Amino acid sequence: MPQRTALIAGATGLVGSLCLKQLLDHPDYAQVISISRRPASASHPKLVHKLVDFDNLSHLAPIAANDAFCALGTTNAKSGSQEAYRKIDFGYSKAFAEFALAGGAQQFALVSSVGANARSRTFYLRTKGELEEVITAMPFHSLHIFQPSFLMGSRTEQRAGEGIGLALAKVLQFAFIGGSSKYRPIPASMVAAAMIAAVNRAAPGHHTYLFNDMQAFAKH
Repeated sequence: MPQRTALIAGATGLVGSLCLKQLLDHPDYAQVISISRRPASASHPKLVHKLVDFDNLSHLAPIAANDAFCALGTTNAKSGSQEAYRKIDFGYSKAFAEFALAGGAQQFALVSSVGANARSRTFYLRTKGELEEVITAMPFHSLHIFQPSFLMGSRTEQRAGEGIGLALAKVLQFAFIGGSSKYRPIPASMVAAAMIAAVNRAAPGHHTYLFNDMQAFAKH
């Protein structure tokens, strides 16, 4: 099988940084191209890092890649307003998907959220749902949407309220059975592993993965 090129956005975040590391270690990828607004702290023979302005991504020459991985995201607290939050979580992610398509990417993997719904009354879940809908309408050969609940892992920043919610979720995780298992906290490394495994399976069409799906992928 010819070695592939991966394009990733959001590699400075929790899931994105782990996805980047696993892509660099993966034998099927000859090159991994990371685009971001900040200089890269990591270096690797396979890694190409490009500084970009996500507000003007459509003006850049396309970057050829087989597979694209999107782990962009922020918080209301960090962004300062719902408008600024939506600009990053929805606007930048949409722009990245269009950029990946322009470069010939056939597969797109997106980190979303459990409960994402374009008609949700919750701003966060509505934004995630709207993003899922707009990317689903794009002509990727394979679209992989991952909907984790609370993410476990070491962050460079502490998100307000998330620590309390995660601690509570850990205590209650064994109560999340059957249809509720999707709300179990999940290691960010497992989400990253599932993203790469799903993309390497390359099943055509649109796919959404919850906790049990990601756990199963990560075990293979």
